[in-house]
Amino acid sequence: MTHPQGQRGQDNRDTPAERRAPLRGRVALVAGATRGAGRGIAVELGAAGATVYVTGRTTRTQRSEYDRPETIEDTADLVTAAGGQGIAVPTDHLEKDAVRALVERIDTEQGRLDILVNDIWGGEQLFAWEAPVWEHDLDKGLRLLRLAVETHAVTSHFALPLLLRNPGGLVVEMTDGTAEYNAANYRNSFFYDLAKSSVLRMAFSLGHELGSRGATAVALTPGWMRSEIMLDAFGVTEETWRDALEDQAHFAISETPRYVGRAVAALAADPDVSRFNATSLSSGGLAQVYGFTDLDGSRPDAWRYLVEVQDAGKPADVTGYR
Repeated sequence: MTHPQGQRGQDNRDTPAERRAPLRGRVALVAGATRGAGRGIAVELGAAGATVYVTGRTTRTQRSEYDRPETIEDTADLVTAAGGQGIAVPTDHLEKDAVRALVERIDTEQGRLDILVNDIWGGEQLFAWEAPVWEHDLDKGLRLLRLAVETHAVTSHFALPLLLRNPGGLVVEMTDGTAEYNAANYRNSFFYDLAKSSVLRMAFSLGHELGSRGATAVALTPGWMRSEIMLDAFGVTEETWRDALEDQAHFAISETPRYVGRAVAALAADPDVSRFNATSLSSGGLAQVYGFTDLDGSRPDAWRYLVEVQDAGKPADVTGYR
């Protein structure tokens, strides 16, 4: 099947319109785009002109066990409003047939896939902070691993043949923490630590499998992200988030989900993105490379701040870190 928009060369972006929308003609799948980082990434890919398929389990007619109001249809509408084309497809990424059908639909409708973002998580309510493995609820821990790891493997299995059809494809494995930080620090619980470290290793492995085939895979982490769930936990909104600093001063380094979205959009538009293949990246680190900012014009570098200020036991002070 021939799809004219997919035939344009990826480096022919010489006009002002193409510079404003560097991902026009590109097709992305953001798996796990209902809220948080996934929504921020989808919207920023749309702002760069991409067609973005957004998946998740919460729709306007049904909710996942999160039981939250955000829906994939809302995300798709935000993508379209930003300048791209958002397409919502309800998908449980543990269901192999559903993921196969999703990829077949993208192939039928677009004939290509240029960007795959594996952001599926779903584990916020499943792990207990600091609980050792022998005290942790085993069923919840194993469910967390399935949602955070198995879903990524299933999605990559079905989506990567389509992504590899054209050179220059990008896979972004979303996690929490850089490889360097997670190698040296215990992350909340046995199950959480294992899940986030597994995703880092998946990006490393995919980089080796994709690099020789003309594609790039990276792991990417946001910093302390002001997701919908995080804002609710602090009892604030995006407009009033600084009120939370009274109880948690280090929250001053936090960032919006759009910040990591801009990181993904910058990677996807970079013709030399392969230099990052199989590596671990952060939103703050990539902001220094590409020059993008968060919505407020700042450049929070949370992982450097975490090591040099918070973990070092110093008073909260974001001077020089955003």
